[in-house]
Amino acid sequence: MRPVWDRLERPGSAPRVWQASRRRFVSNVLGPHFEQVCRDWALHHADPALLGGLPARVGHGTVHDPKTRTGHEVDVAVIGIADGAKPPLLAIGEANWNNTMGMAHIDRLRHIRDLVTQAGRYDTSATRLICFSGAGFNDKAHAVAAADPDVRLIDLAALYGQA
Repeated sequence: MRPVWDRLERPGSAPRVWQASRRRFVSNVLGPHFEQVCRDWALHHADPALLGGLPARVGHGTVHDPKTRTGHEVDVAVIGIADGAKPPLLAIGEANWNNTMGMAHIDRLRHIRDLVTQAGRYDTSATRLICFSGAGFNDKAHAVAAADPDVRLIDLAALYGQA
């Protein structure tokens, strides 16, 4: 708010300042906070059956694509307990606070899972794909999740224990 602080001090200008600042607030504050809420939920509250095992740690990061020389951000990465072999990557997820999620998000997670598999650092044989959304999911995403047990859709009700 620092760039517009002087405008906020003027009576009656708060609605205009909010209108101009809302998009930046959603992307720079709400988005990252929602991602952290999703990581905390996966580590502390998610049913291990939903994740495919008990998480040892949950984080986030970037998966590099050597073919296209790009990086793909992963909002939620759930790593299981390693039993002497490669640690299992239980789940990868994308968290989207303000957008309805659909097939493009699921396809993106599939691609990332393939890249992680090729890198060989984790056991991805049972990796689940999880979409977290504050705005919901379209019909195609619901259809894929109903047909594929490796795809999970987590909405606000599920995050807050109301589902």
